Amino acid sequence: MSTAVDSGPGWRRLHRRTVLVTALVTAGVAAGAAVPVTVALSGRLGYAAAIGWVLAGAALLIGCAAAGDYVRWRRTRYRVGTERVDLHTGLLLVKRRSLARERIRSVDLTAHPLLRILGMVSVRIGTGEHSGGDSTLTLDPVSRAEGERLRRELLDRAASGASGTHREGELATLDLRWVRYAPVSFVAPMLGGAAAGGVMQISEWVGAQGEVIDWVADRFRDTPLVWAIVTLVVAALVAGVVGALGLWIEMWWNYRLEREPGGTLRVRRGLFTSRSLSVEERRLRGVDLVEPLGVRLAGAARVDAIATGLTKDEERHADHETLLPAAPRALADSIAAEVLREPVSPTGASLTGHPLAARSRRLRRALSVALAPVLVQVVLGVLLTPVLLRTALACAVVSVPVAVLLAVDAYRSLGHALSGSYLVTRSGTVRRSTAALQRAGVIGWTVKQSWFQRRAGLLSVTATTAAGGGAYTAHDTDASEGLRFAADAVPGLLEPFLDRD
Repeated sequence: MSTAVDSGPGWRRLHRRTVLVTALVTAGVAAGAAVPVTVALSGRLGYAAAIGWVLAGAALLIGCAAAGDYVRWRRTRYRVGTERVDLHTGLLLVKRRSLARERIRSVDLTAHPLLRILGMVSVRIGTGEHSGGDSTLTLDPVSRAEGERLRRELLDRAASGASGTHREGELATLDLRWVRYAPVSFVAPMLGGAAAGGVMQISEWVGAQGEVIDWVADRFRDTPLVWAIVTLVVAALVAGVVGALGLWIEMWWNYRLEREPGGTLRVRRGLFTSRSLSVEERRLRGVDLVEPLGVRLAGAARVDAIATGLTKDEERHADHETLLPAAPRALADSIAAEVLREPVSPTGASLTGHPLAARSRRLRRALSVALAPVLVQVVLGVLLTPVLLRTALACAVVSVPVAVLLAVDAYRSLGHALSGSYLVTRSGTVRRSTAALQRAGVIGWTVKQSWFQRRAGLLSVTATTAAGGGAYTAHDTDASEGLRFAADAVPGLLEPFLDRD
């Protein structure tokens, strides 16, 4: 029974079809589990009895889930007032939560395929604070029209007077040519390995793992071991490429980046699961051009927002802060400039290089990592079997040149600069990051100098901020140059570290 406070004017319920959604989702889960459970029970009970028990169990599971969600629906109310947004829910343990409207920074809409078919969305209202669930309210689900109404009403603020003449409305839309960058990302080999592991796991579940291994062995019975391994790796990579293409299409189909009146950047995307993510420009502190190695070799980069309050938790995707997927580098710089309302993106600024001592440090670290397994194999080869000596030589021939190339590339990627009202830092090789951070967004500096850095005349300076990753570092700069960079970026913070002649 609803309390009086929940039955007054302005209180609304979630969409009544939430019970149907829960029943259908539970039915899908039950259907997926039915096959292995039926196979497992058929050995004892026979197929007819096993199917009967599985159907009965599925019906009970669906009924319990639907009943529980019906109670949740009956006991959930929300209200948007002039000053606060309230959410009351719970039966035995009633939860009453409230967010001040002036602190709301995001209203994100998400809809998986079933919600899209039924015309509903899940709404997540956040304050942009890193305090877990206490800083967010989730309405799951409401109608799409209600979700859009909430988003417009809660983010409708007067324009903040941002400088610049960059256009409003649509900033970028999907270009299908960008899909060519999906196979060169690290997702492809990961999905390939997952596919191979999935085949083995499923075959184990159905008791056919031995048959699968024997079948593969028969295919390569007359093939040299090296070529058999190469073929299997290539097959896994092909599967990974196909998976990466499918994942990219699902994530970025219907992509649009828009600037809305009132100073909000909105990203909309998704083929099966639609997503609408909003970032207020007034909490935008910069952008980060991210270039994974394969994407960078293809001449592309993606644009991430450096903004306060972009939390990452189990309910959010890792790319929640991405404003532009991997696209040609020139376009990425152009979009970064549009987002920041700058004539030219600071991510394209000419950077100050770092001393050769920084290259030596990277070479030493890379060679240590590459040679450690080689030395282990040499020792074991001397003690146990000469075969390990040959594998050690093969590892050295492959790993040492790769390590040297990566170390040199990591050194060449180092750089820092001041570009107008932004400080720019760049580092990384496997994942190169060029971060342009508003100097006004820096709340402090951390200066680190290890014993080895001190001997080489180097140090690392880190700009700390409440936005994005929280810290952006210029690694292994010249000691005096790094301190000057930090002092010029935010005058007044580092004078105690500077020598006064």
